[in-house]
Amino acid sequence: MNRTLLEKPFEPAQIKQRQGRNGWLDYVEGHAVIQRLNEAFEGAWSFEVVSHEVRQDEVLVLGRLTAEGVGKMQFGASQVTREKASGLPVSLGDDLKAAGTDALKKCASLLGVGLHLYAEKPIRQGAPEKAARPPVKPVANSAPNGGGVTPRQLDAIGKVARAKGLEGTAVESMSLRVFNRKPEALSQAEAARLIKELSNLKRNAA
Repeated sequence: MNRTLLEKPFEPAQIKQRQGRNGWLDYVEGHAVIQRLNEAFEGAWSFEVVSHEVRQDEVLVLGRLTAEGVGKMQFGASQVTREKASGLPVSLGDDLKAAGTDALKKCASLLGVGLHLYAEKPIRQGAPEKAARPPVKPVANSAPNGGGVTPRQLDAIGKVARAKGLEGTAVESMSLRVFNRKPEALSQAEAARLIKELSNLKRNAA
């Protein structure tokens, strides 16, 4: 089993965002997970729907992913899409397929696929603090617009992030999504924008 390839972080361009119950969530699309499984197992893997259930507002699927004699099971879910006028389901088949894809991605995460997305979550109040990361020096001439980020700006980014209950990996992920560069490679203008965006975030409650 090629764990190095399975656990390889996805590129920033492959990471999407959607609104969840407790804020914005990072995710990758089903085809990216399937491609990763094909690469790691050379196509020698299988996925089956063990059972499914249709409820009033959502559908549930229990799936099993099997590769190299190892099986992983997880539930997937999807909301029932309804017509606005009549309130009738648009297509339960499509809803079940979406729930199946959700189950597949969760099974794959048990093998390490996309696991880094689950790790980059805001630290909730009261959670044990991680060891402080060493200060990062600005990268010379790495920013395309104006002068590079200053040490004072990097310090401000760190302070605002901590005040919002965010860990360094979450800030780095946000910077990569917005500017396609890590905080230490931003321009002064971009760093100021990142500080503003972080300041506008609501702190995650426990």
